Amino acid sequence: MSEVTDRRDDPSVVRAHAAALRSIAREVVETVEPQDPSEARAGLLSMLRGGGVMALTGAGVSTASGIPDYRGPDGSWRKHRPMTYQEFRHDPEARHRYWARSFVGWRHIDRARPNRAHRTLAQLEAAGVVLGVVTQNVDGLHAAAGSRNLVTLHGDLDKVVCLNCGNVEGRSNLDERLTQANPGYAEAVRLDPGTVNPDGDVELPQAWVDRFRMVGCLVCGSVELKPDVVYFGESVPVDRKERAATILAGARSLLVLGSSLAVMSGFRFVLDAVREGKPVGIVNAGPTRGDSRAHWRWRADVGEALTDLAGSL
Repeated sequence: MSEVTDRRDDPSVVRAHAAALRSIAREVVETVEPQDPSEARAGLLSMLRGGGVMALTGAGVSTASGIPDYRGPDGSWRKHRPMTYQEFRHDPEARHRYWARSFVGWRHIDRARPNRAHRTLAQLEAAGVVLGVVTQNVDGLHAAAGSRNLVTLHGDLDKVVCLNCGNVEGRSNLDERLTQANPGYAEAVRLDPGTVNPDGDVELPQAWVDRFRMVGCLVCGSVELKPDVVYFGESVPVDRKERAATILAGARSLLVLGSSLAVMSGFRFVLDAVREGKPVGIVNAGPTRGDSRAHWRWRADVGEALTDLAGSL
């Protein structure tokens, strides 16, 4: 078994970590005047009627399923900083702390079910209105709702990858092994569902972190296991970028739903759509990084807006 050496002081790691922290801290503020809701709705409806829409979704699509968003008015970023890839990869204590906290919080994410926003998008795809869905979410709810032409840009929490040998294991299977190694642990921790973060992480006292026992990879035995999701400070895999770009290339327009577009992995689709002369529409509860470039901006609850739009097609 080969463990990754401690590279926390490596200049390249330090720079990448600092860049990730800047991305995490980015606050999206108002840049343009809000658009009249009736005008925005009419524009979005015409865009959907034209068909061939690529939907780009963010955390605001899943809040009705009980999963908190990150940068919304009550988003988790105000009280919780996500772990960077550099911390997870090169700090064994930080990685152990993540798994202790995620072992408890993941159950809340795993119980989540698709809401009307997920279901409506799947229905619009089946009807030929939506060409495909590219999501920044890692909760698996679009697939559960029936979306087929789907790219999970940032991965999915239901898989775990070994950083040492590359073996992939289902999260449910890992959870069974963790439960055997930590009998009664999850049940003994008193969890307020409101403290669960979008990645399934929760705050735990250090005593509970110390008590937690991690298990190793089924193939090589390494404890360097990581949720198969893209962390801040980590690049989106090339194949996912290419599949998402293919959907946009074939789309007539881009519809952003429930995302502040604070991170470049999502914002770049707005930039690409504008460069290609394709209309951009946004439905979000608050301001987004793409507002100044969008044709239509509807400040509304995503589920309510999608239900209304779909009912008017």
